[in-house]
Amino acid sequence: MSAVEAKLAQLGLTLPEVVPPLAAYQPAVRSGQYVYTAGQLPMVKGSLPLTGKVGAEVSAEQAKELAATCALNALAAVKSVIGDLDKIVRVVKVVGFIASAPDFTAQPGVLNGASELLGEVLGPKGVHARSAVGVAVLPLDAPVEVEFLVEISD
Repeated sequence: MSAVEAKLAQLGLTLPEVVPPLAAYQPAVRSGQYVYTAGQLPMVKGSLPLTGKVGAEVSAEQAKELAATCALNALAAVKSVIGDLDKIVRVVKVVGFIASAPDFTAQPGVLNGASELLGEVLGPKGVHARSAVGVAVLPLDAPVEVEFLVEISD
């Protein structure tokens, strides 16, 4: 077990199976020393635990937890490409899309779910630049979607 997966276990978390693509794309691809993930929905065992807009059907706190689930799914996608999460040099960029009610403006707080999880699991390697973007709707009516750019070593 990698040190990253040991840290996940210490936090009571397990790396899920890679979420199968919903269309014509790969969950993650490597280009040189970087792995780019596709947008990861907060799928748990093949389904979304919640649907709807943040600030309406889904609370900000629920969405923050879903963002952490997205981050776990993205880590699984990265592992599917590199085999060992200990090869992560750093998380370079995180982009989060938050399906928002018209008056919801706390997208950065929602994305903290993913950012905080990365910090807990990867320490300084998990510190990243990011964008938190409010959108009208996401695939399957998901409340949150998260993607990563990760630098890796050989």
